[in-house]
Amino acid sequence: MKIVCNKTDLLKGVNIVLKAVPSKTTMSILECILIDASTQKIKLTGNDMELGIETIIEGDVLEKGIVAIDAKIFSEIVRKLPDNYVAIETDSDFQTKITCEKAKFHILGKPGDDFSYLPYIEKEDYISISQFSLKEIIKQTIFSISDNENNKMMTGELFELKDQNLKVVSLDGHRVSIRNLELKESCEPKKVIVPGKTLMEISKILSGEMDSYVNIFFTKNHIVFEFDETTVVSRLIEGEYFRIEQMLSNDYETKVEVNKREFLNCIDRATLLIKEGDKKPIIIQIDEGEMHLKITSGLGSMNEEIVIEKEGKDILIGFNPKFLIDALRVIDDEIITLYMVNPKAPCFIRNEDQSYIYLILPVNFNSAVN
Repeated sequence: MKIVCNKTDLLKGVNIVLKAVPSKTTMSILECILIDASTQKIKLTGNDMELGIETIIEGDVLEKGIVAIDAKIFSEIVRKLPDNYVAIETDSDFQTKITCEKAKFHILGKPGDDFSYLPYIEKEDYISISQFSLKEIIKQTIFSISDNENNKMMTGELFELKDQNLKVVSLDGHRVSIRNLELKESCEPKKVIVPGKTLMEISKILSGEMDSYVNIFFTKNHIVFEFDETTVVSRLIEGEYFRIEQMLSNDYETKVEVNKREFLNCIDRATLLIKEGDKKPIIIQIDEGEMHLKITSGLGSMNEEIVIEKEGKDILIGFNPKFLIDALRVIDDEIITLYMVNPKAPCFIRNEDQSYIYLILPVNFNSAVN
C-alpha cells in the first residue's frame, strides 16, 4: 500500500476515529487504526466493538492495500510531523514507512484482515437533522446521564420518535432532562437507548453547522450517524427505558419567572462557599416579587435577592446548586419559568412549547435556616 495525503487532513481523520479506539482491551488489534486504501478512497477506522467510527480523508492512493497501525504511536507521529504532505507505505510484511519532508518513521503494522470492521447496517429507517440541532440536543441533555454502570439505562439517553417529533431524555435519579425537536417529516414510532459515551464523542466531531445534516439510521441493535465523510456506528443499550410520563406534571402551586442570567450568576456566586464534595443545598425563599437565595457552609454564608414575577403560593425550597447550574447553563432563553408544587415535589423548568423540560428534585433541609 502507498498513499499520499495532506498532514492536516490525515490528523483530522485520525483524531475522529481515535475516539473509538479503546484505552484498554484484551484484543491488541483493537488498539489500532485501520487504514483501508483498497479502493481509490482512503478510509480510516477505529472500533472498540461497542462504538465504531470510520471517516474518509482526501488523498491519493498510489498502491492499493490495507494495514492496521497502533493508534497511540501513529496519532503521536502524525501530530508532530511538519505541516506538509505525508506518504505512508507498507510492504508485504506490513513494515510501514511514514515520510514527511525529511522526517522518516518505520513502524510495524498488522494485517488489516484481523481488524474488526464496522457491522453492516441496513440503512432504511432514518431521520435527518442539522448538525447544529444534534450538537445542541446532546449539550442540553448529556449532563444528566449517570456514570453508574450498575444501572445501564441511566448511562444512556432515550431517543423517542413519534409522528414529527424527536424526544431525547436523560436522567440520573435526581433530575430529568428532556428536549423535543420537530422533524421535517413524519416517521415511524420508535424508542432506542443510545450510550452516553457515543453521544459525547459524536458531539466532539460534529461541525455544528446549521446547513449541514446528519442522517440517523435505526436498527434493532444499532444506531448509525452519517455526516460529512464520517460514519459512526454504536450498539444500543438493551431494555425498556423508564416511564418518564409518570414523572411529568403540569400542576403547580407556584410559578416563577426570573432572568436566567441573574439567577445563574447568583447560584454560581453561592457555590464559592462550597468545598469539593460538600453537599450543601441552596435555600430559595419565594414571596411577592422577590426570590431570596441563601447558602451556609463551614466557609461562611451568602444571601442575595432577585426580582421575579410570581404567581401562586409562597414557597421555601432547597436544591443541590450544581443541578440548577447545569440546567440553566444550557438554556438560551433570557427569561425562564419555574413551576413548583411544594418543598418535596419536583421543580420543573420549561418553556411554553415544552421544547425543553428540566425536572429537578429538591433536597431536604432544616427550615430553621431561613
